[in-house]
This record gives sequence, C-alpha cells and structure tokens, in this order.
Amino acid sequence: MTSLQFTLAPEPEPFARETGRLLFAGPVDFVKGVVAMSGLPEPDRLEVCFAGRSNVGKSSLINALTGRKNLARASNTPGRTQEINYFALGEMNRFLVDLPGYGYAEAPKPVVAKWQALLKSYLAGRQTLRRAFVLIDTRHGVKAVDEEILTLLDKSAVTFQVVMTKADKVSTADRDASIEQVKGAIAKHPAAYPEIVVTSSEKGDGIETLRAIIATLV
Repeated sequence: MTSLQFTLAPEPEPFARETGRLLFAGPVDFVKGVVAMSGLPEPDRLEVCFAGRSNVGKSSLINALTGRKNLARASNTPGRTQEINYFALGEMNRFLVDLPGYGYAEAPKPVVAKWQALLKSYLAGRQTLRRAFVLIDTRHGVKAVDEEILTLLDKSAVTFQVVMTKADKVSTADRDASIEQVKGAIAKHPAAYPEIVVTSSEKGDGIETLRAIIATLV
C-alpha cells in the first residue's frame, strides 16, 4: 500500500493556468474512432485518456474542458459507444482520448469482452500515454466496478488521477464524505496520482485546474 498523502489538487500557478487556457483555446478536432489497436493514430504526441463508468458525466466534462458543446456526445443508451475516440488538441500538441464507458449492465457479454480486450491492449501498449483520468461521480464515490479499472491501470503501470464529477449535485458535507471515501479507496492503488480534482461541468469548478494539469504534463 502506498504511503502517499492524497490531497485535493491546488489551484494552478499563473503560468500553468495560462498554458492550459491556450491549449484548449486552440483547435480541438475529432480525429477518429478506434475499434482495434491497428487503428490507433501514429504516436507522434503525448496523450491523456479519460475513463469512467457509464453516466459519470465524461462527455459533459470533455465538452466543458474544450469549450465545445457537442464535441463529445453522450449516448442515451449506456454501453452503446464501443470506440476509443481520439481528439487532437492544438497543433501537434496533445491527444485527448475518450474511452468507452464501463460498468453498464445492458451490453451483451461479447461486446463487453471485446471492449475489455481492447482497453487492456491500449493501456499496456500505448507508450505515449502519460496519464489516465478516472472519473468518479461525487454522489457515489468509488464503486466495485471502478475498482476493476483502477486495478487494470495498476497492472498496466499507467499513472491515473481521479477526477470527481458532479460536485455541485451534493451538499458540502456529502461532498467531503465522498472525497474521504475516494482517498481511502485509491490509496490502495500504486498507480494512483496523489492529487484529486473535484469538478462541476455545469459550474466550471475544477476545469481550469484540469486544463493546466493536461497542458503541463511532460
């Protein structure tokens, strides 16, 4: 078990804040949807990926980060999207990778198995992947289905950072309790980055912090 102290990510320094603003103010383009490792874009730039169970608010967060209302589209049917979606940030600067939502009960088992195999291959074999951002709903905290992806990230030796979503949907007391639950859960995972980002896509909370983190990764 790690001895790291897990804290909330601090407000970004002015340089990091501006770097993040500039990155996401520039071009943001959909590149392609990938259903097999052979379809991945050339690894010619650093990339970050976003993972989260269905209905965690991943599409809303990506849209808030990029300032585009419909860049990432949420499906009304959990588990429908089975592609790894690539977005290019800036000119040859970053890839933002949107992984399919996990934890849906309605998807057929063969579909789930195919997605899991693709995810494992991607996490284990993408050398330009610098960090995975795992989204956790503040209303629910870390659940058993989240533990599966966190363990996979451990095994793949991919650093992950928790981003708590929908923080505006709970009371301050419930939010604080959820943060403590998340801290305890991720402390068991050696691949966990020790700073948690608390966000609200509707109110913009934590968006500048997350932009700065992505823009200043090396």
